[in-house]
Amino acid sequence: MVILSIILGILLIIAGVSCAFTPVGTFMAAGYLICIVMLIFGIVGIVRGFQKKATALEVVVSVLALIVGIVALFRPGDKLVLDTIVLYLLSAWFVCVGVVSIVESVQDRGSGWVLGLIIGIICVILGLYSFVHPMFTAVTAGILIGFFFIGTGISLISFSMAAGSEE
Repeated sequence: MVILSIILGILLIIAGVSCAFTPVGTFMAAGYLICIVMLIFGIVGIVRGFQKKATALEVVVSVLALIVGIVALFRPGDKLVLDTIVLYLLSAWFVCVGVVSIVESVQDRGSGWVLGLIIGIICVILGLYSFVHPMFTAVTAGILIGFFFIGTGISLISFSMAAGSEE
């Protein structure tokens, strides 16, 4: 199992480097992941509806998620629209995180509040810039996905090696 974990870690690092050097392609591929998640969400919600564990509204939302997932998966133009929506949601998220950080920093005034204020201002600026230039968000998201894979691969390898030395 340790060997498989190390191999998986190496593969994650390779995938992460690939993602970091092709960020727009990585972001576009992430759209397919969103489609698959919507399909799974829709199927699970519909099954829950048949088991009488979901409300009618939950079933309607699940059916809509299933339809959007299927349409976006098989019609590239619709997937592009979904990707664009995700870009603007990420931009809005940056702004919201920044505003919350600013408010919490000003209210708390504990140690490090200035750093929280600066980070909040940077997040708001980044979010507003992302609204104007959505490709910036796509590139940034692709690079972050790459770094996530690299970090996860390194962690997996180090944990596997630590577990292997304990045996």
